[in-house]
Amino acid sequence: MSRVAIRVENVSKQFQIGVARNRYRTLREHIADALTFRRRGPGGETIWGLKDVSFEVAAGEVMGIIGANGAGKSTLLKILSRITTPTTGYAELHGRVGSLLEVGTGFHPELTGRENVYLNGAILGMRKSDIERKADDIIAFAETGKFIDTPVKHYSSGMYMRLAFAVAAHLEPEILIVDEVLAVGDLNFQNKCLGKMHDVASQGRTVLFVSHNMGAIANLCTSALWLAGGQVVSRGPVSDTVAAYIQSVSRPRADDASTWRHKGSGEATFIDARMLDANGEPRETFAMGESVVVGFDMDFSRSFSSLHMSVDVKRAETGLPVLHLLNHDSGPACERLPDGKHRLTVEIPSCMLYPGSYTVSLFAGVPGTTLDHVENVLSFSMVHSGESKRTSLFYPQLGVFHSPSVWRAT
Repeated sequence: MSRVAIRVENVSKQFQIGVARNRYRTLREHIADALTFRRRGPGGETIWGLKDVSFEVAAGEVMGIIGANGAGKSTLLKILSRITTPTTGYAELHGRVGSLLEVGTGFHPELTGRENVYLNGAILGMRKSDIERKADDIIAFAETGKFIDTPVKHYSSGMYMRLAFAVAAHLEPEILIVDEVLAVGDLNFQNKCLGKMHDVASQGRTVLFVSHNMGAIANLCTSALWLAGGQVVSRGPVSDTVAAYIQSVSRPRADDASTWRHKGSGEATFIDARMLDANGEPRETFAMGESVVVGFDMDFSRSFSSLHMSVDVKRAETGLPVLHLLNHDSGPACERLPDGKHRLTVEIPSCMLYPGSYTVSLFAGVPGTTLDHVENVLSFSMVHSGESKRTSLFYPQLGVFHSPSVWRAT
């Protein structure tokens, strides 16, 4: 049986919000309070950042922690890193802990980068000789060579992050805790960080990794913990947990077809539309590699020959057209439909659109005549997944559709 590296039992954390800062009060006010037995409570409202969270992490396990903003992920990591204490419950960590939670956490601003390397190593309980053995690797990884003897208060946020991650990953902690390493830094540094995390994990050390990048979670982690509202929703294999999380954040929106602006002769009309998954279930968020289905209903006043229909997909932010799907692409099945109402679906199998938001427009016509055209009647989002095998971010300005490629060197 695997040794337990982290055990969390019924951990809860309560916060007080909306508390006014205490002003200076006169001696007369203090005496009046005492004589009238007036009790001055702290005021404000209390909320639970975490509530009865329990789980275990085996030694050598790489666990991703996922959830929406405000789910309690960072609060949990701060408790595990001993930055804050739980209101109730307890957490046990068996081994030396290295943490990268926020830019510069654990650094003293007045000390130089080199001095902070030694300080963090000493905090981890390392001997000076061990720190010296690692110092050159840390400085080289962080790419802060000529600034390493400058006080870190003068560093940019990117320099802070590079050095902080290098220290956390190179000083041989038995447990590495990382909160959204992709939030700061350029693409090359992000890839270096993720590669280093692969190395740390392959050495049998325990890793907790928080990220909104589902691709990084799917490719780096063996298991995942899903938090929502400060509570554990699911804990299990990374593929199952990530899939359930993506499904949950996809809340179908009830579009009001009565507000659509129709352009055309009106001899055929779009009367409803919906986004679906491969099983026909309503969805609005899809992971890269999943099938995306556009379903819509039409009412034909008569039968048309040579019917042309299209589904057009654009980037929501820029209006850039990215897909133009035609009924002719799948043969003659939808080129001649009798009068009356029809329900149609268009499937995009294994859709590899870059993560982002997209809109859908619908068109129907015959040669020389537009029957109906409605724009931006649906929207959907794509998110990272392990399908692309890429752990770095996708940049929309560099592309819109991911395709596997084979690289060779001779």
